[in-house]
This record gives sequence, structure tokens and C-alpha cells, in this order.
Amino acid sequence: VSHRQVSELLSQESILEATRLLDGALRTSGLENPRIAVAGLNPHAGDGGMFGTEEIDIIEPAIKKAVDEGINSAGPFPPDTIFLMGRAGKYDAIVTMYHDQGQIAMKLMGFERGVTVHAGLPFPVTTSAHGSAFDIAGHGIANVSALREAFLLACSMVR
Repeated sequence: VSHRQVSELLSQESILEATRLLDGALRTSGLENPRIAVAGLNPHAGDGGMFGTEEIDIIEPAIKKAVDEGINSAGPFPPDTIFLMGRAGKYDAIVTMYHDQGQIAMKLMGFERGVTVHAGLPFPVTTSAHGSAFDIAGHGIANVSALREAFLLACSMVR
């Protein structure tokens, strides 16, 4: 969806469902008690409503519901610094409010290892986060590391 539509489509239920799916996928891949951080939508996670109220009205209540369900989740954290906490090991995974909010950081931290998990399906589906790279197919120059990581993660989720 376009950025213009993000705040219109944001709901407590969509954030809660994404958090549930992420928690389930992490547990399936072997983490007993995943620590999940949730990003805010606005700069500085809204800064108490100064930069938008989506954090107060939508994101915080969704996180509270997740915690009430026993999901180890926290936030909302400022989108520009949340990934530093993940990289430092404070959290195992991060729920973002839109595609590029997560993909930019993930690709900067490990483009060659990035894996996208399509959660909520009856079986594990993983893909390399960078896509299919059809433009370089057959040229002998592709880096297969992300595909290998996607395969290994899918295997661990099946166990």
C-alpha cells in the first residue's frame, strides 16, 4: 500500500495479529519465549501525541492486548532507533508498521542473510528478502547466502 494509506489501514487488530503471527513463527523456529519489539508509526513514536496519535490510540492498546495474551512484547519504540535494540540483542524480532520501515533496516544489517517469513500459513514459507534477482539469473554472479538462510530457517521451522 502507499504511505498515504498506512495510517488509514492501521488497526489494533492488524498489529495484534502481526504480533501473534511473529510470536508463533519464532516459537516454531525454536525460541521458547521470543522478545518482540513493536515500532511506532510516527517520528519519535509520536512523542506523546506531538507527531500523531496512532501510537496512543492504536499501537499501545494492541501491545497491551498482546501482553495480556502472554506475548512478550513491548513498545511502541521510535522507528529510527528500534533496530539498534534488536541488533544489540534486546529483542528477537520487530513488528513494523509498514514494509519499508522494516526492510530498509534489515537489508542494511544483513542483505546477504535476510529472510522473509510468510507467517500464518499451515506450513513454513520463507524467501530471500532481496527477491528473486531475475536480472542476474544465469550469469553466475548471484550470492546464494540469503536463499541458503531461508532454506535453513524453513527446515528448523518444520522440526
